[in-house]
Parts: sequence; C-alpha cells; structure tokens
Amino acid sequence: MAFEFLSANLAQQKQRARYRVRQNVAEQSGRYVTIDDKRYLNFSSNDYLGLNHHAEINQALTEGAERFGACASGSSLITGYSYAHQALENDICDWLNQPKCLLFASGFSANNALMHALGHESCQLYLDKLSHASLIDGALTSDAKVKRFLHNDTAQLQRFLTQQQALATEYDTNINSVIVSEGVFSMDGDQADVANLAKIAQQHQALLYLDDAHSIGVIGDKGQGSSSIAKVDIVMGTFGKSIATSGAFVACDELLADYLVNFSRHYIYSTAISPALAWATKKSIAIIQHEHWRREKIAELSQLLASKLSDKIQLITNSSSIHAIVIGDEIATLEVCKKLREKGIWLTAIRPPTVPNKSSRLRVTVTASHEDKDINYLADCINEVIT
Repeated sequence: MAFEFLSANLAQQKQRARYRVRQNVAEQSGRYVTIDDKRYLNFSSNDYLGLNHHAEINQALTEGAERFGACASGSSLITGYSYAHQALENDICDWLNQPKCLLFASGFSANNALMHALGHESCQLYLDKLSHASLIDGALTSDAKVKRFLHNDTAQLQRFLTQQQALATEYDTNINSVIVSEGVFSMDGDQADVANLAKIAQQHQALLYLDDAHSIGVIGDKGQGSSSIAKVDIVMGTFGKSIATSGAFVACDELLADYLVNFSRHYIYSTAISPALAWATKKSIAIIQHEHWRREKIAELSQLLASKLSDKIQLITNSSSIHAIVIGDEIATLEVCKKLREKGIWLTAIRPPTVPNKSSRLRVTVTASHEDKDINYLADCINEVIT
C-alpha cells in the first residue's frame, strides 16, 4: 500500500503519548478559553499583556480595513507595500532604535528568511541548543556552516568563536560569524544573557541575531524586549503574542534590509501582511509602550505563583510570562493536564520532540488579564494533582 508511513508514524505517535490534535476554541482571552462548550481558566495563552479584544486595537483594525483594505493584494515589491506598512515599520525602528524594519507573514517565515540570508557559504552560524525550530530548520537548510552551543553556555560559545578565529587566521580566510539565540526561550521562559552575547559578538566582529518573540512587550520599561538590555544587531519579533495581532518583523541595519529586499525569497514571493492588521499593530505598540502596569502585573503574578507552589514542584523560575513545571514522563504529564481540566484549568502538555526526552512539562503562561485569585487557585490545584 502506498504511503504506509503516514499511518505507521501516526500510530507510533499515539503509542508514545505524543499524538497531537487541534482544539475547537469557541472564545478566548488572556484569562479564559471556551473549548467544547466548557469554560476554563486559560494558562496557555500567548496574549501576555492581555491586549486581545482591546477596544482601541479593534477600532484601529476597522479603520485600517476601511482606509487601506483588509488585504495587501500583492507582495511588498509589487503593490503590497502601503502607508500602513511603512508607518508600522517606522514606529518599530523608533521603538527598538534600529535603522530599518521589514514585515513578514509569521515569525517562522522571518527566522527562515534570515537564516537563509545569513547562510552564505562564508558564514558560520552559532545557535543556542534550544533555539526555535524555525531557526534550526533555516540554518540547516542554508549554505552556512552550523554549530550549536549548549543552552545559555556563553563560555562554550566563546571557545567556539576563538577556535574559528584561530583557524581563519591560520588559513588566511574570512569567516562571517552570526550568534543566534532567543531573548526569552519559549518552553522554559528563561532569558538569554543578552548583555554578554552582545559583548562576545562585538569582541569577535560577529552579528548578534535574537528571536525576541517572547520578549517583545514583556521585557523592558517600554516593552522593547532584548533591545532594552544591549545593542542587538538583528531583532526578530512576532505580532501574534504580546502585541495581539498577526505577523512578524525583522529590525536591522540598512545594508541587511536592502539585501533581504533583493535576495530573500520569503520576503519577495509572499503577499504582504494585511494593511489593516499593520494599522492595528501600530496602535497596539503605542499602548504597550505607555501602559507599564501590564508588565508590572505579570511580574507580580509570577512571583505569587512561585511562592504558592509546593517545594516538591520542579518549577523553572524566571522573570518572563512563561513558567515551566517539569514532570518528565509524557503519560504522567498528560494525566496531570487531564486532572487540571477537570478542575476548570486549561494547560498544555509540552512533550518531545518540542522538549528533550524525559522532560515533558506543563507550560504555564501568566498574563496581565489574570487576577490573584486565579493564580492562587492554579497553585492549589497543581499542588494537589502533582504532590
């Protein structure tokens, strides 16, 4: 029978407790989600700042659709680049103190585009071991040499770069080095040592590329993400998390932006993002910069969660919105999720290959929409079903 591997691989996924299905979501906010006619406290949302359904952003979306249309109707290099896109790019440049900005349909597309653009045969890409799949896929399918350093191990990264520099000197060759990491890592919620990475990059005349999807909006006094910590050469950020719209951006210098416009297939051959969404995103970023209380609330609720959980719970502590509770076994993790859902709590079981073997976990996201009583209830329930 043709394509037997399809059913065989799916059967294997089920046997290993790694089978995945989509959920039919009726409505959701940063605080609640309704699935199969049941309402849950939602601790799986990436709407970190609670801006989804914000009246001013929705109004901007309507205004954008009326003024520019719901669809760009072309790629950015044909007829798809409108004033809405230009205005949004300018705001992002001002926000992150970067010379240029380009918009992409998704973070996955943007990361792939950059890895391919920087993946010249003369380049060496150094990726953090826990870099997002889009970064790994893009790097490995590029023409560059790829080396991965242990998670947040800047000492090992330093050794790799020093060794490469010595080889380049010995053979009188030029190597273009790019350090690739994430501002906040999506599964553990821990931060990269951005200041040290920037220092290492400068020392070795390397470029520093950061996927700031989970940093933007949450980190920094105005939500600038990693750019509030150090000078980052290239920043990728998504709109579908804290910013609560859709799409992504890459902020960089003028030379790289010009190169992407001319050589990035992801950028050249994709229809530009909706100008209405671009207009709504512009409004969202303005709100993010001024409403500091949203970031402050996340920090307060995160501290409350850590203080309420039992010492027997393996919590990866951090200062972001993401809090990982490691359980280990896939089946045990799924069972914990089931028990929590029976108590009205929606949490997602994160299993391999997204995380390493024997490190399946609950990925808890705390948002500005949650209240103290939500966190207290969550902690009580987790303590009951795990300990």
